[in-house]
Amino acid sequence: MIEVLVLAVALSMDAFAVSIGLGSKHKKKASSLAIMAGLYFGLFQGLMPLIGYLGGKGVLGWVEAYAPWIAFILLALIGGKMIYEAFSEGVEEDIAIITHRVMLTLAIATSIDAMAAGFALTLLDVAPLLACLIIGVTTLVFSVAGVYIGTRSGTFLEGKAEFVGGVVIVLIGVKILFM
Repeated sequence: MIEVLVLAVALSMDAFAVSIGLGSKHKKKASSLAIMAGLYFGLFQGLMPLIGYLGGKGVLGWVEAYAPWIAFILLALIGGKMIYEAFSEGVEEDIAIITHRVMLTLAIATSIDAMAAGFALTLLDVAPLLACLIIGVTTLVFSVAGVYIGTRSGTFLEGKAEFVGGVVIVLIGVKILFM
């Protein structure tokens, strides 16, 4: 279960970083933006791993011998992408108006990684629905906090959060490989 909590925090770092960026640009509407970010990011971060888990269960019989390697490679790619993105400009820099369409796009973009990470859930001894609920709620909390942090600190923590999340996801992949 500790792996799920660590995975939940690490996966939420993408949404957390975007929320910080959004909060730093839209300080006057922080409360409504925090609720919107929390709901969109939390919902999609909770649903995508379930899709990945179900897909992983479907192919697990075919690739069972290689499953730890597949999980490791997927998590290493996800973590590497997050580390890379920690040093690049965020997409929220160009967003002037926050609409439901914009939030939907951001929620999907930040949760694609969670779908791939859902494959790793097939290798952990956890209830998949509970794991997805934990991931979703954790992301909701981090997203709400991120908006408020962004209104106060600007983008100072944005890249750092994404970097730490990426490193943790790579480490989870290494752990799965050597289980």
